[in-house]
Amino acid sequence: MSTRFAGIEHGTVSSRGVAARLPDIDATIGPCLREAVAALDGAAPLLAGMTRYHLGQVDDRLQPLADGAVDRGKRVRPAVALLSAGATGGDPAAAAPLGAAIELLHNFTLIHDDVQDESPTRRHRATVWRLWGVGQAINAGDALFAAAHLPFFRLAEAGVPATLVLRLLGAFDRMTIAIVEGQTLDLGFEGRPDVAPDAYLRMIAGKTAAIVRYAAWAGALLGGADDETAARFAAFGLALGLGFQVRDDALGIWGATTETGKAPADDIRRRKQSLPILLLRERADAAEAAELDALYASSEVSAAGVGRVLALLERHQVGRSVEARVASYHDQARAALLEAADPGDNPCREALMRLVDNLAVRVG
Repeated sequence: MSTRFAGIEHGTVSSRGVAARLPDIDATIGPCLREAVAALDGAAPLLAGMTRYHLGQVDDRLQPLADGAVDRGKRVRPAVALLSAGATGGDPAAAAPLGAAIELLHNFTLIHDDVQDESPTRRHRATVWRLWGVGQAINAGDALFAAAHLPFFRLAEAGVPATLVLRLLGAFDRMTIAIVEGQTLDLGFEGRPDVAPDAYLRMIAGKTAAIVRYAAWAGALLGGADDETAARFAAFGLALGLGFQVRDDALGIWGATTETGKAPADDIRRRKQSLPILLLRERADAAEAAELDALYASSEVSAAGVGRVLALLERHQVGRSVEARVASYHDQARAALLEAADPGDNPCREALMRLVDNLAVRVG
């Protein structure tokens, strides 16, 4: 299945006088992504097999799957990178190695997150650790982290100055550290009744939004932007990433299994201290707070407990507040993008704007 965001179609268009092609994200990053994963082929075939399974390229018997057979993810992050390059006057396709690197790194984090969260499914299929065990899943994630660096060499081979490639690589690794720091904080928040919403938002700015911020910033630099313009794109990516995560928080509680690929209210069952729960803690009275603490003191919230938490969320209108925050972040993203990208005939900027609009109302 080709991933096309917000009505992105094929065709050559003019952007700041440069012929730019609005990309099919899967087709554009696919060769770089497959080349990087092929580096894992060797004495341990299972290693590459597990990564290809997670990426939706093979089934659980490691047999090839046709395009469209399974969900391979939204590809939001590489889309932001490629379109940011185009919005600043570059060729989006020239940022394909960057997009592939970002997608591989994102999937490394997902494999490890599934282990840490004990998630049985991802994208409507069994997770890697459920099929091959925790130890092998860690190996698969580690391998994807290493493979994520390989596409950067394609940038150098394509003539991108070595100084820029090194700058992008350094920022890539610092961004990864921020993601792992955020995940460490996230795990530390579990079971704690004293986490404030502001502390949580600072955490997701590192864990989730950091990679979207990087995608927009690095894509803009590859497109020829100066540092000031790239910083504006980074602000766009940060706001978009925050909105994306808060929307995920809502879906983790109220999303339908058919759309999310996870059990209903799975975040409550797993006692995740997501934004809706933190807002509920702020609004609950003393008796409700004590009840919530008791429910979250168990290793897993029971079905009856999940129902009770859902009722409390409804009573205190938390869902409405979460939706308002999502809308606010997406408004910030639109404003930052309008400030960052040149007006006029700029189809990649318009595609980014449509992407913001679509993510603001996504259901899965």
